[in-house]
Amino acid sequence: MESLTPQQIRESFVNCSRADAEELPLPPGMHEVDWSRREYLGWRDPRLPQRGYVVVPTADGPVGIVLKASEASMRSHAPSMCGWCQDVHFTRDVYFWSARRAGQAGRNGDTVGTLVCGGFECSENVRRTPPPQYVGFDPDRVVEDRIAGLAERAGRFAATVVGARI
Repeated sequence: MESLTPQQIRESFVNCSRADAEELPLPPGMHEVDWSRREYLGWRDPRLPQRGYVVVPTADGPVGIVLKASEASMRSHAPSMCGWCQDVHFTRDVYFWSARRAGQAGRNGDTVGTLVCGGFECSENVRRTPPPQYVGFDPDRVVEDRIAGLAERAGRFAATVVGARI
């Protein structure tokens, strides 16, 4: 992922007003982000635990999305798999996140949702070296495939929020 300035992050949001985008909190420790090891940027709102934000790189530029976690998924202790990183090791803090769609669809109340890690740690999860499965198993290739899959699934969600036909 290309590095982004605070202004680029704020300008990328597609499902909230410009005034709301100017007021939203930026990710903590932004100056420490290793952009080369990110398929998207995600963070939680420190004041509103049910609110999250993601910025997903697309061919048309970064797409910022305001998300809301389902209260039921935050209370539940049922294991779930993240739909983006598909991590199977840490399945407890996966929440159902919904996003208002961009434009008129969002103003009409249309939303889309997905299961994503509660702390948006997908980029770390896909880089974890998998255990060897069999002779000839290539763990580096598995990690590469997981990284590509995460980028593709996050990009598909962003396209759905924007309203692109995929």
